[in-house]
Amino acid sequence: MKNKKFILAIDHGTTSTRAILFDHNCKIVSVAQQEGGVDYPAPGWVEQDAHDIWLDTLAVLTKVVNQSGIEPEQIDAIGISNQRETSVLWDKNTGLPIYKAIVWQSRQTSEICDQWKEEGLEEIIRQKTGLRIDPYFSASKIVWMLDNIPGAREKAEQGDLLFGTMDSWLVWKLTGGKQHITDATNASRTMLCNIESVQWDNELLELFNIPRSILPKIVPTSQNYGTTSPFAFFGREVPICSMVGDQQAALFGQLCLEKGMAKNTYGTGGFLLMNTGSTIVRSQSGLLSTIAWQIGDEVTYALEGSIFVSGSIMKWMRDELHLFKDVSTTEQMAIEAGTTAGVYVIPAFVGLGAPYWDDKAKASIVGLSLGTNRNHLVRAAIESMAYQSKEVLDAMEADSHTAITKLKVDGGAAANNFLLQFQADLCQIPVERFKVNELTALGAAFLAGLAIGFWNKDDLKIEVERQFEPQRDRQEMMRRYDNWKHAVQACVEFKPEIL
Repeated sequence: MKNKKFILAIDHGTTSTRAILFDHNCKIVSVAQQEGGVDYPAPGWVEQDAHDIWLDTLAVLTKVVNQSGIEPEQIDAIGISNQRETSVLWDKNTGLPIYKAIVWQSRQTSEICDQWKEEGLEEIIRQKTGLRIDPYFSASKIVWMLDNIPGAREKAEQGDLLFGTMDSWLVWKLTGGKQHITDATNASRTMLCNIESVQWDNELLELFNIPRSILPKIVPTSQNYGTTSPFAFFGREVPICSMVGDQQAALFGQLCLEKGMAKNTYGTGGFLLMNTGSTIVRSQSGLLSTIAWQIGDEVTYALEGSIFVSGSIMKWMRDELHLFKDVSTTEQMAIEAGTTAGVYVIPAFVGLGAPYWDDKAKASIVGLSLGTNRNHLVRAAIESMAYQSKEVLDAMEADSHTAITKLKVDGGAAANNFLLQFQADLCQIPVERFKVNELTALGAAFLAGLAIGFWNKDDLKIEVERQFEPQRDRQEMMRRYDNWKHAVQACVEFKPEIL
């Protein structure tokens, strides 16, 4: 063990931060996890404490090394995957955030986005960034903080503020403030990056009145960026060799390295990505064009469908409705229900993402009767993850003119066999799950290992744990799907005010 070398992945998600050690055989050696807090200060607002995220990162780094029994010098490189779009501004002199990090799910910048839409900026943003005007992305979050935090804009114009998504924040902290950088995947989620040139777009910065001085330098996804500060990691200077948005990391971790390959992550949100190679596919169906990764000068692109609420519907049902104590029991609850009894759950708690992009939509449960029980509700919630994914998959095939013949999956809810079987039946294609479910972290590790020669591409491997084949009649599943779309339409049309 003492002679072996390892890659350490930091996987920072919305609800937890993990550190995972991988050996040369692409196997997990040790995992440490720290749950993080999420604040909801007002309806639709979602925030986190960036300083707490940094402390959580230090905690899992310490724990994973100590519990594994290895020495810090056995770690050849660190890779980072992170929740995307979540935005923080910090004082570069004190190193302290000036406000909470505004999370990707937050809707608190809706008015700013509405104003940009009224100004007719939708098309220029779509052409330059591949994105839609939506509070999801970082640009409106930056503007909100600059305009609402006392003294923020003055500090920014004086060169005293720095902006970052979570990759930038963690690297800045890990390097002791020496590196203020972001990779191409995270930059492409800010609504400020021209995805053809992979540079900050001066016209957009001027339109949004965002000082260029606060932005990090854009770097490739796989590269040696420098080393950790000795104060941050056991007194060692360890190379940091990848930064990658979590969904792009999962795409790479599932080895969707060829054009046309697709994956689905059932996490807090749901995210389908299809590798489109060196081509930017401009969506006509409500999807996003984004950077999958940049290695050297070569940029790979993807089509993406972003679902704002997927697995987190189960957390809501557990914590707020108290329908069950442990998410692991929901698979059996769904099976015991046998049916949803006509109930459909539309989890638009923070609006609807792809393909609707309706940030005013409200979550709904339709089809209730006096015979509805908790098992029916749980089953309907699980099915909602699959229905949302089906809508995105259909849009992806329409945009790319490519039939998706297999769907690779990961994320916490991918452990639910009922969900994956229902997904296979609904989409009428095989759904493939792997023995390692930490594929976001594995993607970051792969990219870091490639940067230093720890692996070459032929070394990268993952093992299939189970493939779910379609079993139900196509016509039956299409009738259910049509019912789902009617339920969503009712949700979109009903937008009550909070009185």
